[in-house]
Parts: sequence; C-alpha cells; structure tokens
Amino acid sequence: MADTRVSSHRSVDVRASTLVGVLIGIAIMAAVDEIVFHQLLAWHHFYDRSTPSVALLSDGLLHAAEVIALVGGFFWFADLRRRGALWNRLAWGGFLLGAGGFQLFDGIVDHKVLRLHQIRYGVHLLPYDVVWNVAGAVLLLTGVAVLWWARSRRPGGDPR
Repeated sequence: MADTRVSSHRSVDVRASTLVGVLIGIAIMAAVDEIVFHQLLAWHHFYDRSTPSVALLSDGLLHAAEVIALVGGFFWFADLRRRGALWNRLAWGGFLLGAGGFQLFDGIVDHKVLRLHQIRYGVHLLPYDVVWNVAGAVLLLTGVAVLWWARSRRPGGDPR
C-alpha cells in the first residue's frame, strides 16, 4: 500500500487533497454546464431524447447530483484544512483535472457515444464539439501539469 502522506512540518494527505479537488472540479463544471447551457442559453437538456418533461427532470437530477457533490466536497475540503492535511496545490490540480475530465466525458461519452444530447441543435456541430472538447482537454492537461509540479515539491514550496 502506497504512503499517501508527505513528511513536512505537518501531515499532508496527498491522495485526499487531490481527490477533494477532483470532486469539487466535477461539481463546479457540472454546475457551469447545467446553469449556462441548460438554463441560460437553453441549448440542450441532460437527456434530450424524450419529452420536454423528461428533459427537465434529467436537468433537475443533474443539478441535485452536482449540489450534493459540491456540498460534500466542501465539507471534505474544510475537514482536511481543519486537520492541516490539505495541500492546496494538489487540490487545485485535482480541481482542474476534475473539471476537464467532466467536460471531456460529457463531450465524448454523453454527446457522441450515448447521444444523450448535443451541445446545440440546428447548427453545424463541429466547431462546438471542437471548442468543447479542446477546452476540456486543456483543463485536464493543466490539472495533470499542476499535480506533477506540486508532487515534485514539498508542501512548503521547497523542492524535494
């Protein structure tokens, strides 16, 4: 079993610091998608392959899941911070990783594989798909870079 703690002046939980960021990143990106694209722009619903009532219900369920993940994530974050076990750099890297992972999953799996919905209807989709997936990939790769950079340094900022 791998050691998930980094020795320093405090006991930092590497795994939990990363995972709490991932959870909050997924929840925030789901909220942005649901609020901006589902509600404000009304481009699509989470599930568009049925009646408008089912589409609205699917948005409500997505919204409930994102709120539960966000509240749970922030309670976990607060607990790690209270115990001095939070490593902010890893949490930020995890946040970007979770946000980008959600965006790519939505763009590839939900939009193309399962065809639950498209980004927008009545337009040529290629530019929308490219921007959506490239933005997700940029977030994901930035998260990987931040995690790599943070793990190469001690929590206090000193190189290993």
